[in-house]
Amino acid sequence: MNEIDPRLRYTPESVRAYQIGDELVVKDGQLNSLAARIADEYRKDTVSPSMVTGLLRVGEFVGLALISTAIMLAYVGVPYTMMVEYPAAILAGSTLYLVFAEIVDAYQIRAIRNTLRWFPRVALMWTAAFAVMTLAAFFMKASEDYSRVWFGSWFLGGLVFLFLTRLLLNWRVRRWARNGTMERRAVIVGGGTPAEKLIRAMEAQPDNDVRICGIFDDRDDERSPLVVAGYPKLGNIEELVEFTRRARISMLIVSLPLDAEKRVLHMLKKLWVLPVDIRLSAHSHRLRFRPRTYSYIGKVPMFDIFDRPIRDWDRVAKRGFDIFFSLVGIIVLSPVMLATAIAVKLTSKGPAIFVQKRHGFNNEIINVYKFRSMYVDQQDATARNAVTRGDPRVTPVGRIIRKTSIDELPQFFNALKGDLSLVGPRPHAVHAQTRDKLYGEVVDGYFARHRVKPGVTGWAQINGWRGEVDSDEKIKKRTEYDLYYIENWSLLFDLKILFLTPMSLFNTENAY
Repeated sequence: MNEIDPRLRYTPESVRAYQIGDELVVKDGQLNSLAARIADEYRKDTVSPSMVTGLLRVGEFVGLALISTAIMLAYVGVPYTMMVEYPAAILAGSTLYLVFAEIVDAYQIRAIRNTLRWFPRVALMWTAAFAVMTLAAFFMKASEDYSRVWFGSWFLGGLVFLFLTRLLLNWRVRRWARNGTMERRAVIVGGGTPAEKLIRAMEAQPDNDVRICGIFDDRDDERSPLVVAGYPKLGNIEELVEFTRRARISMLIVSLPLDAEKRVLHMLKKLWVLPVDIRLSAHSHRLRFRPRTYSYIGKVPMFDIFDRPIRDWDRVAKRGFDIFFSLVGIIVLSPVMLATAIAVKLTSKGPAIFVQKRHGFNNEIINVYKFRSMYVDQQDATARNAVTRGDPRVTPVGRIIRKTSIDELPQFFNALKGDLSLVGPRPHAVHAQTRDKLYGEVVDGYFARHRVKPGVTGWAQINGWRGEVDSDEKIKKRTEYDLYYIENWSLLFDLKILFLTPMSLFNTENAY
């Protein structure tokens, strides 16, 4: 059993005791003490199963190629007359094994968790790769060009490598499963009998990587029991939003019948702003569709409602993009940043860098760096009072660097650190507002912008929506462009925005 599994620890009496003894008034998305306690147990991030299997693919390909290269160098030496043949064979053999192993599902988590049972299949695919290479060499009359000792040693060395790699990963995956490092954390939305049937069905699945962290339901205790199948009801839908962010939940499973259309839509309207997968359980539905209509947890069918944006390997690719271009930006623009820092320091008292708290990914609070553009005694860290044209709080140097967006350049270091991405929705100050309303009060679904990391630049900015936000329409437009970016993200889209950003800076109509 998992070390922090909430099952079998709660009874209706114990949950009710928490409620009675809870001095916290639950409002504005705060958690009751039981939900807060459980959320804190899940605070650390997890390793996605798809990331593990992806790394295994890369590791096996590189490992097999390195083993072959080492044997070649040790036995054959550097074959100057065959600079193409050996590398081509190494690449072909490693690739063929990868393809064959993929075909027989040897990169599924269940194959990693059952190494001894699955290894004969893995060994057969490695053998098949060599059989194909042997046939190819025979028909191409190239078999005499290769060392048989190298060929046989690579086969045996690769076989040992594959077995030891999978055995080690098997041990690691089992350990991660026990301590909660590798799992998909899920919350059941909706209680009662449908939730109990769903939980029982999920628990019956072998090698299930989904950990149920609790149940949330708006209904009272009579219609929705305090404990279902050993899992406690932790609160209502308002509390669920905060719990999901705090506990690093990756999946919400709505356990409601399809005919409860109003309730489902009401819940989804509140939940779609979260960076999670949202699934509607189809386990108890009599209506059946084609298998491709569903996604599955084991054999339990689900309807896909929302998918988490920029996940797994896309997230790795985006992080690599951010690191590379942030370093390039820092190197290329370092003279400009140094000159700006000196100018800020020489023309007004105070530090060159201004740090402001803003909303980051998943609504977390991050510190964002800027060159200081205001007089120290008139700074507004909360951004309640937006900068306006001719604002007396702005220094002479500040007017220049704000208009040209040079004040934002220190955010390259935020991107390098990982708090920001280079491209994404611009981060707004925690208390930013238009007129007398916070942005979240103006735009329905505003916090859906935080399903991805905020960016140094973004789609809204290069389309002219930067600078002062002095009307409801402006923040609505920004949010509209931000949501378009999230739904249509790709590395090419990021590259396009990054290279269009310098040209967009010529539009200074709202920058002051």
